[in-house]
Amino acid sequence: MKKRAYISVYDKENIEFAAKKLINLGYEILSTGNTYNYLKEKGIDAIESSTVTGFRELLSGKVKSLHPEIFAGILADKDEAKTLNFPPISVVIVNLYPFEEYAQQNAETQTLIKNIDIGGVALLRAGAKNYQNVVVITDKKDYEIDFENIDDKTRENLALKVFLKTSKYDGLIFEALSKKFADENEETLPDYLNYSLIKKQNLRYGENPHQKAALYDFGEKLVDYEVLGGKELSYNNIVDVTAALNIVSEFFDVNAAVIIKHTNPSGVALGKTLEEAWDRALDCDPLSAFGGIVAFSKKVDLNIAQKLTKMFLEVVIAPDFEEGAIEQFKTKKNLRIIKINTPLEKYKQFTEKEIKLTPFGALVQDKDIKELDVETFKVVTKEKPTAEMIEDMVFAQKIAKHLKSNAIVIAKDLKTIGICGGQTSRVGAVEIALMRVTDSAKDAILASDGFFPATDNITVAAQHRIKGIIQPGGSIKDKEVIDLADKLNICMITTGIRHFKH
Repeated sequence: MKKRAYISVYDKENIEFAAKKLINLGYEILSTGNTYNYLKEKGIDAIESSTVTGFRELLSGKVKSLHPEIFAGILADKDEAKTLNFPPISVVIVNLYPFEEYAQQNAETQTLIKNIDIGGVALLRAGAKNYQNVVVITDKKDYEIDFENIDDKTRENLALKVFLKTSKYDGLIFEALSKKFADENEETLPDYLNYSLIKKQNLRYGENPHQKAALYDFGEKLVDYEVLGGKELSYNNIVDVTAALNIVSEFFDVNAAVIIKHTNPSGVALGKTLEEAWDRALDCDPLSAFGGIVAFSKKVDLNIAQKLTKMFLEVVIAPDFEEGAIEQFKTKKNLRIIKINTPLEKYKQFTEKEIKLTPFGALVQDKDIKELDVETFKVVTKEKPTAEMIEDMVFAQKIAKHLKSNAIVIAKDLKTIGICGGQTSRVGAVEIALMRVTDSAKDAILASDGFFPATDNITVAAQHRIKGIIQPGGSIKDKEVIDLADKLNICMITTGIRHFKH
């Protein structure tokens, strides 16, 4: 009995290579529509499937492969194949309409619907279901396989690849149409979320050597970056790099430097030049910078690279590097050099949702990207802030939102001088942040991610001569806190926006 292969592809790159291999192995190729025409143009002896099935295409090609003879040929096992009066199909090569491409372009609803593949998905699923008898291919990389000598494990892997492809495809359709059909006034998250995770690479290990780890794509458009040198990125590197970019992207339009240790900033500063920003950030806590991750908002030059290579660092991230800077960094063979190609001003647009898996279920929330609006600030004390104080307040609060709660940032002249996050009491966080001040806290700003539940925080701040405080407000003790700030001549602004991070 003849050997048959069914080929129907939207992306026709290299398909003639696979088709010629099959013909040389004695296969009869069935095809449809544009794929059939393409193969004929390439001189490949394909058969239009309708001449075999006697079933013409309908609805301008929307219905062409959905026929019992096609699907019976794909789904039949060896015994069932003997009962058919036509050859079974033992190879299926199909790829799908580019729905994902149009979804990423936020195409109109009708364009999205037009690019929902029906027959292709059905063909792939049928072939994958009968993987013991059918070689099913949806990835161009697999055109290289030896069709005549395929072991069971390869068949299994090809089938799994198909089910992964079709499940992700359906998930993308759901996500895109959910957004299109959503009520613009809807105040809650969708009733259903569907994320397909596609492995990009295995990682050496997770947070600790005994934990397995890998990096996955998850359906949303991800940031574009290049690793220009150094060791492979680890799980902890990626977590820390994310933390560094979260903060430095807050200052994308100025010269900014951020130093991260274990997702916490040890120093953040702005400067008239990028080099000055680095010097000031390092001055915040030189000891903690050892083994840190450093992020810059602008192009890094050789002078900065020479300073950084005098110390031990894990990763350096920037939008660009001078050639001399790259060569300098490469003198430290383990130092990872990352060029972030996604503009920092657009960085916040990536991963609109945050997902945290717990034994109780998956927690999903919108990412905390709400911007501070100076126009909505409320000066709640008699003492009024200067323009410079407001700049420091905004600077400090933008950093506090990225720290674990309870979070306190002490800042002066657009530079952090004391940072503390992840404490179990707010007054404890205030005390620790002030203990870490490398210079005088006189006339500095204190920013808090949450409101002050008691006056003790104000007392401690006053003892260190803090001049201004920015906080969300909203405590039942607000009046007492404000009254004490007035008594101690401390200026206070409330934002009305809490930034807890757990």
